[in-house]
Formats: sequence, C-alpha cells, structure tokens
Amino acid sequence: MPEGKIIKALSGFYYVVNEGTVTQCRGRGVFRKNKITPLVGDDVVFQAENEQEGYIMEVKERKNELIRPPIANVDRAILVFSAVEPAFSPGLLDRFLVLVEYNSIEPIICITKTDLASEQEIERIEGYARDYRAAGYEVLLVSSETEAGIEQLFPHLEGKISVFAGQSGVGKSSLLNVLRPDLELKTNVISSHLGRGKHTTRHVELIEIGDGLVADTPGFSSLEFLEIEAEELTGCFPEIQKQSENCKFRGCLHVKEPKCAVKEAVETGTIPRYRYNNYLDFLQEIKDRKPRY
Repeated sequence: MPEGKIIKALSGFYYVVNEGTVTQCRGRGVFRKNKITPLVGDDVVFQAENEQEGYIMEVKERKNELIRPPIANVDRAILVFSAVEPAFSPGLLDRFLVLVEYNSIEPIICITKTDLASEQEIERIEGYARDYRAAGYEVLLVSSETEAGIEQLFPHLEGKISVFAGQSGVGKSSLLNVLRPDLELKTNVISSHLGRGKHTTRHVELIEIGDGLVADTPGFSSLEFLEIEAEELTGCFPEIQKQSENCKFRGCLHVKEPKCAVKEAVETGTIPRYRYNNYLDFLQEIKDRKPRY
C-alpha cells in the first residue's frame, strides 16, 4: 500500500500527498475506537479506492505533536517577533522558546520590521540577538517592506515542516507574502482572524514555500505550560542547562541552592539576567499550576 503525508485536514477528510498526487482520504473507523486522530504532518499508509479517494490505514509514529495548532512532525518553528510596533518582548519570546524546546522543535528567531526601527532600537535588538546567538539560537533580522534579510529564511525551510508563530501584529502574514506572493489572500485571512481572535477554528494546511512545507496557521493559541514539570524547565533554556552540569546538587532548580553554577553564571554575566528572571517566573508559574486529575 502507498505511503504519504497529510497536508490538509478538513471536515473529516484528510488530504494525503504521495509523489505529487493528492488523495482525499477518510480515517478508518478503528482510529476513533482507539482514540487516534490523524493530524496534518502525519506520515501515513493509505489505500486508494480510485484516483481521487481512499482510506488511511495506518498512522506512522510521530516525533512530536502540537495540540494548538493540531499538527505533527514539526521540524522548525519560525518565531516571528517585531523590532517595533509592537516592541520586542524577550519575556514572550522566552515563553515561545520554552514551548518549542519542550516539543523537540528547532526554533529560528526572526525579528521583523527592522526598517521601522531607529538606530537606538536596532542597537537594543542587536544586543538581544547577541545574547540569543550565544545561547545557541539562530537569529535573523529582516524587513518584509524592503525584503532585507528575507533570503536568509529559505535555507531554514528547505526539506522541513515549519510553523510560523508569534504575537499578533508582528508581520507573520507580510513575511509569508514575501516568501510566496501568491498567498496574499490566505495570509490576509490569517491576520484578520488574528485581529478578531477567531483563528482557533481555522483548519491547518501545509503549503510549499521554497523546498519546504510551512503550516498555514496562525500559530500557537495557547502559551501555558500545561505539560512541563519544574525539573524539565532547565532543559528548555540551553545556556542554563549547560551551566547546570556544574551545580553541586543533582536536581538543582537554581533558585536558592548553595554553590549553584547557574546563579554564579548570572552574576558574571555569562547568562543574561533577564533570561534567568524569566526562568524563575516560569518555574513559579509551573509550581503554582493547579494539579490535573
């Protein structure tokens, strides 16, 4: 039986691409019984009834899955943040980074609207960019208006499944328009949906950009740390994880423990203080979370 990838899910149908041909499939009844929901991004085995229709017979093992947006096997998250209008927010970026790291997705930080920023604002942004690059992240500074830096994005999309995510108004739709101009209508729908806050019901679809697939979706609609445990948070901050190997105690949470290598690294400036403060805030949020039964 042929294998393919689900590129769209809509009204109980799954659109599976195999060697350039798209087959509209239904899921087998046994999926419902076993509580398996095929997701966009899933690699599947399907049986074609004819040239247009078929049934999904098996969903292959996933490397990850997101609930909102509902998508599986994501390789990269392009985290889109603006230099200005709205102002760059490291606190919100760190929240996105934690969720992406926890789901084993590689983040690319993309800072837009550089053409609107003053010299002073660009200096501030470049300071943040240095910090994030030192932590091991790829940081791109771009402008959809002038198209400066846009070409840097294409190699990161090549051969991957990517999602674009970021707060409303940062220019995700403008960026997608520059990357693939014929998407104008779709991305306008995304931005207006975001503005009205109705985007949660929108279907997810994988679209070709360059040599990769990008999820045509408004991105993460939940930014709460519902699954992450306190001990797992360190692993979502690469520079804290690295320094924690030198901590005196195993299982150190880097808050009040004596001879904590992470706290020492904050004092010496090896770890930016704002990153550490965000770590502490997120840790408290996880500890204060109501238990789920």
